Amino acid sequence: MAFTPPDRLAAVIFDWAGVTVDFGSRAPVLAMLAAFEEQGVPVTEREVRAHMGKAKREHLSAILELPRVRDAWEGRHGKPAEAADLDRIYEGFLHLQEDCITSHSDLIDGCLETVAACRSAGMQIGSSTGYTPALLRPVAERAAALGYRPDATVCAGDVSPGRPEPWLCFENARLLGVFPMSSVVKVDDTPAGVTAGRNAGAWVVGVVVSGNEVGLSLEQWHALSDADQLDRRSAASERLQTAGAHLLIDTIADLPGVITEINSRLGRGETP
Repeated sequence: MAFTPPDRLAAVIFDWAGVTVDFGSRAPVLAMLAAFEEQGVPVTEREVRAHMGKAKREHLSAILELPRVRDAWEGRHGKPAEAADLDRIYEGFLHLQEDCITSHSDLIDGCLETVAACRSAGMQIGSSTGYTPALLRPVAERAAALGYRPDATVCAGDVSPGRPEPWLCFENARLLGVFPMSSVVKVDDTPAGVTAGRNAGAWVVGVVVSGNEVGLSLEQWHALSDADQLDRRSAASERLQTAGAHLLIDTIADLPGVITEINSRLGRGETP
């Protein structure tokens, strides 16, 4: 049986925080900042966001390995951080995250309209996240109440290792019954998530303004001057392009036009 290349997208895989919910991806950042504060070793938002996209335990471990944080930990506790320390930080993070999630789980404007447009185009809706199933549950329940119900969801820990390796994408494709990966578009707001999509062989769209790389709430974003918005958008765009994004959008509301472009490229025989 001969292989027939796809001429249209069959599925989209959305990230959660910063793409479909929680403009600015604020919830995980606030919880991680507080978790380190509890241990007497404050970290900066920049240090937290540098590793966004990883599974949350891996993310906390990566922060601990940053030279400044490593030195600060030794200065505060008198010895390098050990596995037990990571366990304690992670447990604190989980409790803090539960509180943050409930107040940072609104759908991002345009989410429902874009999902409806994708379904109208014959696409299935997958999703992946660095949240554990327990952390995602209240977010997904709220999203469902507001009308967003993806056909598949894969969380950190459902497959291992996580991003930037491609297994979350592959598991979504398996659950959706979609192949080849050139018929899939991954929509993500972190360099790790973008690279995971490229490693999976999918099309990848980077989300700039509502996501981790700008990292501001909607209100904070609107409060910036035009010049500041341009600077932040440019810096975030560069990081996502360097990670491998084929195309960039400000928010999920802009995706339908990009879907049309990718379908046109597939129709011309192009591949990711």
